[in-house]
Amino acid sequence: MSLRIEGIAKTYPNGVRALQDISLSIAPGMFGLLGPNGAGKSSLMRTIATLQPPDSGSIHFRNIDVLKEPEKLRAQLGYLPQEFGLYPNMPAEAILDHFATLKGVVHAGERKELVAALLNQVNLYDVRKKSAGGYSGGMKQRLGIAIALAGSPQLLIVDEPTAGLDPTERNRFLNLLADIGEKVVVILSTHIVEDVRELCSQMAIINKGQVIVHGEPERIIDEVRGRIWRRTVPRAQADAYKARYEVISTRMAAGNTVLHAYAETDPGDGFIAIEPDLEDVYFHRLAAASGGRVPVEA
Repeated sequence: MSLRIEGIAKTYPNGVRALQDISLSIAPGMFGLLGPNGAGKSSLMRTIATLQPPDSGSIHFRNIDVLKEPEKLRAQLGYLPQEFGLYPNMPAEAILDHFATLKGVVHAGERKELVAALLNQVNLYDVRKKSAGGYSGGMKQRLGIAIALAGSPQLLIVDEPTAGLDPTERNRFLNLLADIGEKVVVILSTHIVEDVRELCSQMAIINKGQVIVHGEPERIIDEVRGRIWRRTVPRAQADAYKARYEVISTRMAAGNTVLHAYAETDPGDGFIAIEPDLEDVYFHRLAAASGGRVPVEA
């Protein structure tokens, strides 16, 4: 395994237990980390990226003891946090040149070639002389990935990269991540189930600082196959059904409420069996981890 996380725990000074005994083994390729806002995803990403120490546990990347040798990991790390700053009045070309210098690419000719290659890779070469402040959200995210790739990292961490992007930019960004994930370890931290379903061969769901499921998406879906049921009811009747059945998610459709329920056997009452997807697993696991509390309407 390329990345081994064992028994990581973190409690902040205000008493919030952000991480509780997190253990994961992450092989090369795309790894999806799913969870609701506040689940502990960003805390785990910052810990792996050596931006904050854990209270206990260990992290190893290949032959590096990350907690004892953080500088060695940083030399192989690319990190795109959920929020990052750019120099708004500088063109992308100059920004990327600056970060390439910080990454240790000191020869001007080599750096020029690297900057051009990265801008082409993220499809920003034609707007390389435009100030970053005039970029769209998706363009800024792609520039952020180019910055993260400047040091040819072997471990790439991206935290909520598609939040707020329109569908076109989202697809472009996900395709870029998929290409990168063929060569290095990529950890995609998100609360968007579709991002993980479309990209990742391995995944984990984290909630309240704990891993509640870990494995291959298809295998995880198999665990609920034959146990997910759907019924559409008038909105006014939705609460009554939630009280009687283990409803794991709801959504509105043409003024009615579409219910997805979990049951070991046919619940009857108009429910029909459906082929589950990763979203059904996600909501079922979160509800189970929260003591059966039904999620809000999707």
